Amino acid sequence: MFKFAIGIFSLSYFFFPLTTKALKEGYDLTVKVTSIQHNKGLIEFALYKNPAVFTQAGKTHRLARIDSKAPEVKFQFTGLDASNYAVVVYHDENSNKICDKNFFGIPTEAYAFSNNMRPKLSTPSFEECSVKLDNDKVITIKMVY
Repeated sequence: MFKFAIGIFSLSYFFFPLTTKALKEGYDLTVKVTSIQHNKGLIEFALYKNPAVFTQAGKTHRLARIDSKAPEVKFQFTGLDASNYAVVVYHDENSNKICDKNFFGIPTEAYAFSNNMRPKLSTPSFEECSVKLDNDKVITIKMVY
């Protein structure tokens, strides 16, 4: 009888493990942005999953805007599938919800890419900025002014 009770308990633990953490869907990607110079405006977090549309406005997988707060802010994307993602962040200082650019198309507002990729002559590729998400992850990106 004792072996039977242990067997039932073992099976019930396998199907219903004792845990205080509820089962959740997907993974979380927390993006911490450092080197923010001031509290003026918004910080936009653009999350891309599709390499073909990387950095294209309006084609993000997810998008978030939060108030700027020097010297750093963070945002958490939740419930993400296991996949590769890339993040573009910019400091929308005038809160017009677009990344302002000069005549040549170069941003006039601070920006940053995941993996701290720094553009040379053009926008970095999705692959250069890609972060593999297969568990909850925190990444840190330094803002470029």
